[in-house]
Amino acid sequence: MTWRNHGRIGLGLAAIGRPAYITAGRSGDLGDESQRTRAYLQDRAHRLLDAAWDAGVRYFDAARSYGHAEKYLGSWLASHPGRRRDLVIGSKWGYEYVGNWKMDAEVHERKEHSIAMFERQWPQTVQALGSTPDFYLIHSVTPDSPALTDTHLLERLRQLASTGIRVGLSTSGPAQGEVIDYAVAVPDSPFTVVQATWNVLEQSAAPALEQAHAAGWLVVVKEALANGRLTDRGAIDEVIGLARRDHQTTDAYAIGAALAQPWADVVLSGAVTTQQLQGNLAARAPRTLTPDVRELTTEPVGYWAGRASLAWA
Repeated sequence: MTWRNHGRIGLGLAAIGRPAYITAGRSGDLGDESQRTRAYLQDRAHRLLDAAWDAGVRYFDAARSYGHAEKYLGSWLASHPGRRRDLVIGSKWGYEYVGNWKMDAEVHERKEHSIAMFERQWPQTVQALGSTPDFYLIHSVTPDSPALTDTHLLERLRQLASTGIRVGLSTSGPAQGEVIDYAVAVPDSPFTVVQATWNVLEQSAAPALEQAHAAGWLVVVKEALANGRLTDRGAIDEVIGLARRDHQTTDAYAIGAALAQPWADVVLSGAVTTQQLQGNLAARAPRTLTPDVRELTTEPVGYWAGRASLAWA
């Protein structure tokens, strides 16, 4: 696949498939919480997908736990049947959405990396999308996950990979690098794709992502905007200042910094409005990438603790 237009930017649907998510400023983006019905979010998702397609975006990312994101993407694909062959669709299993469409749900998603969960969620994904995804990833693998040592699950994933679907994993938490290194070293590994968090505040996974890329894996960067904190409405003055000196908006600067990493194949936009998408697509590599960007990195444990404290809104 040759990534077209806008420097390999894809569209992630985490923040548009369910009423609540942890993106800063989301309340202002989506308006009154009482209006966030399934139909309302589907209409917004379709308009966002239309704008992304028109702009040349050809990578779309969803997951079983993103509320109805797979369904919204599937219904959009059904209304444009000629587009599927030109797209790369990725989705993820291992979490399920349990928020019951409530903004104040006590628990929004549940994690389970078992073969039983895979066997249950795989047909659900295919049904929702209307076709098989090109990439299917274990969602948010951390060191305590049994997924990378479960021999029965690994064999089932090898079987899936043998059908031509690229199998992989996404990562989160301060030990992303450890997980990626372990996955690359799995004997007869079924994995050839990794989706990991990298942004100018959390750069710790970079060495492992470089090694995965060197091993032939496709690397997808998520959370390049740190869940909305790396935008002009964020409160990180140092990043805002660097972006202005580079004549970019903060979101474009942050995405551009991710695009500039030599191991990054795709960088996801998590936009929920067409205006945000247009701003993200204006990204370019910063003219002065280092040492400015390296100096922005924070300690991983602190970064992830801060992320965990974000409110669902």
